[in-house]
Amino acid sequence: MRLLRLAAACLLATAVSATIPAFASPANPQNGVDYLTLAQPQPVQAAGKKVEVIEFFMYHCPVCNGLEAGFEDWVKKQGDRIQVRRIHMPYTGAADPEAHLYLTLEALGRLDDMHARVFNAVHQQRIRLNQDAAIIDWVSKNGIDRASFLGAWNSFGVLARLRGLERVIANYKVESVPTIIVDGKYMTSPSMAHDSIKTNNPQEMFQATLQIADALVAKAAASK
Repeated sequence: MRLLRLAAACLLATAVSATIPAFASPANPQNGVDYLTLAQPQPVQAAGKKVEVIEFFMYHCPVCNGLEAGFEDWVKKQGDRIQVRRIHMPYTGAADPEAHLYLTLEALGRLDDMHARVFNAVHQQRIRLNQDAAIIDWVSKNGIDRASFLGAWNSFGVLARLRGLERVIANYKVESVPTIIVDGKYMTSPSMAHDSIKTNNPQEMFQATLQIADALVAKAAASK
């Protein structure tokens, strides 16, 4: 798997400059500039007229961490218009510990109370959760029964999904995180927003990303 733009995207979060204004508006996003249309649209899991939104992310990615709060607010504002899925990029391959952690929390139904805590542990507390043993130790100290966690961690379903992540990434042609896929066919990201509006201010970049996602959701909904 080639993560050609990952390093550049993650470095953007450190380039804060509140004095640099955005030069363009993403209110009317353009294909090939603000977003891309996938050559091969992917099946969606959203039912009825709901629009599926997928966020590809990684727990240790600073840009993913920076986008997280705004993305959560954006999801709430979208309400019943969308159905959200998150997919953790398997950074180290088919046995990636962070992706394994995410899938295990999902299997246990613990994402609502643990997802933000993982980001906090990695980025605010500087806890390295990039090894299996460190993850298992951390979750057992943070409100999850160790035996229950290990049961899900080692389950056939979680391991099968973990092994299949690289194929999923390849199908969507995702090369950096965070990346947002709308309705299985439109792709945008903070990296694309950064290139479009020419800003080094992360908050402007995140706001532009979600504004582009707004327009893509509306575009997808109109076609249903």
